Amino acid sequence: MSSTSSTTTTTGATDGTRLTLDIWHPDCWGLQATEAVDAGLLVHTVHRTVEETVKGHFTVYADTTAQLDEFVAFAAESPLTHSTVELGQRPTTAPNPGNATRELFVEYEPEHSISDTLVSHGFIHDASVRVESGVEHWPVFVAGGRDEIRCRLEAIRAETDAEISISRVATPDGGPSETADRTDLLTPRQREAFELACERNYYAWPREISTRELADELGVSKTTLLEHLRKAEAKLLNPDDV
Repeated sequence: MSSTSSTTTTTGATDGTRLTLDIWHPDCWGLQATEAVDAGLLVHTVHRTVEETVKGHFTVYADTTAQLDEFVAFAAESPLTHSTVELGQRPTTAPNPGNATRELFVEYEPEHSISDTLVSHGFIHDASVRVESGVEHWPVFVAGGRDEIRCRLEAIRAETDAEISISRVATPDGGPSETADRTDLLTPRQREAFELACERNYYAWPREISTRELADELGVSKTTLLEHLRKAEAKLLNPDDV
């Protein structure tokens, strides 16, 4: 989880790279909560308190309000959090990432975060962090060559006992980092169904897998699969309307 305020960095430097880091690290309430409950988490802003704890503002998203209730209860009861407070919904023109969302303020200890370690090794937060299925997805900017970046990542792994992989690489001029990947609008189940459908050429012509075969592979009913795909397609094709 993040433990310092999120900062969008604009740079004219060419000697740098934008990455998305997929991270697991020990003793993180957000990782544990998203692994235990079928819901996701967006990290907005966080700050240190005078007591040297961390308070963060988060959006929890899921398919149902029951899943949100389960997530909030898990976070509130976690030994890794000091307090969990629900907020009123913020007025926003941005599309929600799930069918149901809830705003939270959570207080926890900074050592249960990997943020400071990332920053100390030159990885600058480039957008909101997304947490799903027990993995944090960090968009970051880092200066230096690839060998140097690999060495920095190895140092972070050694210092924090973290598991870190790179899921996306782009040059600084590869487009503004503030432009969100549209799949971020999907719930975990919608993303899983849509990505598998693309991987299995469900959208090819002629179609290379049937709806029933795709549903069986996901372990859901045909009706549930079609619901996930239709909602995913609506969000991806019309992001301003969801």
